[in-house]
Amino acid sequence: MPAPSRPIGCPPGLEYLTQIDQVLIHQQIELAEVIFGLQFNNKYEIKNSLGQKIFFAAEENDFCNRCCCGPLRSFCILHLGCEVVLSLLKTCSKIQGPCCGCRCCADVNFKVLSLDGNSEVGMITKQWGGILREAYTNADNFGVQFPMDLDVKVKAVMLGACFLIVSSNCYVIPQFF
Repeated sequence: MPAPSRPIGCPPGLEYLTQIDQVLIHQQIELAEVIFGLQFNNKYEIKNSLGQKIFFAAEENDFCNRCCCGPLRSFCILHLGCEVVLSLLKTCSKIQGPCCGCRCCADVNFKVLSLDGNSEVGMITKQWGGILREAYTNADNFGVQFPMDLDVKVKAVMLGACFLIVSSNCYVIPQFF
């Protein structure tokens, strides 16, 4: 998707986020993971509500990091074409919540709260992928909703929170805005 002109205070590459109120995140299925049970770098397509690809995110780390560190491993870089627009480093993340958001055959919703916890600034939804996808892959689909006028940097942080939720194998409620 072509990006609009960059508003004041908007980091380069994130202009498109200023015009939308939700994104869909689709983790790509790696056939070799299903067959051999190995962990490969996760890859994601980030789409708008019409299903048009707006970003691509790819985990970038080595085999040892993926296999030995599991959900504590570093994570991902968000790309727009060849340009890196967001880089995530998982350290002591301020994401808190229950370690089991499992609901069979249904979507799981997570409210994103302001730092003071008094207002909801968005929602992250883990979308039910169907019995076969859920049973045989660890590839997930998520939706991230936020107010249209929310600061673009906060929207980017919400995308980052979604990736951290996905990579942790533990669904949590982000509370760090």
